[in-house]
Amino acid sequence: MQQKVAIIYQANISPSKDGIIKPMKSGGYSDSGADIAYTLMQQQITVITPAKTPQIMNDFDWVFPDTKEGIQSAIDKGATVIWLNTVLYKGHPIEYFLEKGISVVGQIPENVDVYDDKWLTNELLKNHKLPVPASVMITHENLNNYTLNFSFPVVVKPVRGRGSQGVSLVNNQQSLDVLLIEMLDSNIYGNALYVEEYLTGEEVTITIMPPGDYIIHGENVLKPDYWSLPPVKRFNHQNGIAPYNGVVAIVNNSAVLSDNELNEESMIQLRKECEFATKLVNAKAPVRIDCRANAAGKYFLFDLNMKPNMTGAARPHRPDQDSLTALAAQKIGWSFSDLVMNMLKQHWSLAIHH
Repeated sequence: MQQKVAIIYQANISPSKDGIIKPMKSGGYSDSGADIAYTLMQQQITVITPAKTPQIMNDFDWVFPDTKEGIQSAIDKGATVIWLNTVLYKGHPIEYFLEKGISVVGQIPENVDVYDDKWLTNELLKNHKLPVPASVMITHENLNNYTLNFSFPVVVKPVRGRGSQGVSLVNNQQSLDVLLIEMLDSNIYGNALYVEEYLTGEEVTITIMPPGDYIIHGENVLKPDYWSLPPVKRFNHQNGIAPYNGVVAIVNNSAVLSDNELNEESMIQLRKECEFATKLVNAKAPVRIDCRANAAGKYFLFDLNMKPNMTGAARPHRPDQDSLTALAAQKIGWSFSDLVMNMLKQHWSLAIHH
């Protein structure tokens, strides 16, 4: 039976969790949702859209809001698979439809709820002997009496962040004090912040795919375990931080590693560590892990992202919008449409999942 796919985007900011707020991307990923929908349609997949004849330039013609009404409307129009191109959390409206047996592409909502918390996730990785940077959590309570057991410069970031939004490099205690007070008072990111050691070495981003059946170079390939796409190197940082892709297109500051770099022992090891980390969070869809080396060249996993941005240079007016995952996929011979079709192949439902 041919699937009929509808893509949902984030219509509202997700609820705060224990006082911590995850900021919302403007447009709620409707841009990447439209890229995915358009690409699937080009591949002769039946895509259910809110607009009868979606216009290439209008993102919202292609995607449904991730509200109960939005999802119901997609199902009423015939959708059999809902693509969760949105921020998930425990209690997300999709849970109601999962209980009713709908198939989805994306993560288990309550897992995202847990692992979106950088502090908790890095503790989990650390407990499993994976390398993560030293860090400390700062709240109003310990603002005046915390200790850094690492030296400046340090990185300050939201606990439930999104890309490099709200991430700053700080060079001394005075600047750190000012920034922490400012960020906590603004409450944009909620009542806690994350401060970690700054790693001065190379930064790479690794996309990890879930186990499943894939088509690679025209062949059916069974991947019995989590596996990674080739790492992508990040460069042209601004003040030590990779700029947010809403500001600088990924293709202008990122490149897939060369064959020689891919064969380096440290890179083979790092990919194994990222695959293991993704297994720990029981991912059902791609996960992106940002890693960075210290001065001695040892890599650490510093940011596990359950919802990689999935933009792709699919629609004619977006030629430079390939995401980090789309760039990595090119190295194994996948176009953006190959990537999207292979993601669709991994759709799941609770019936299969239990």
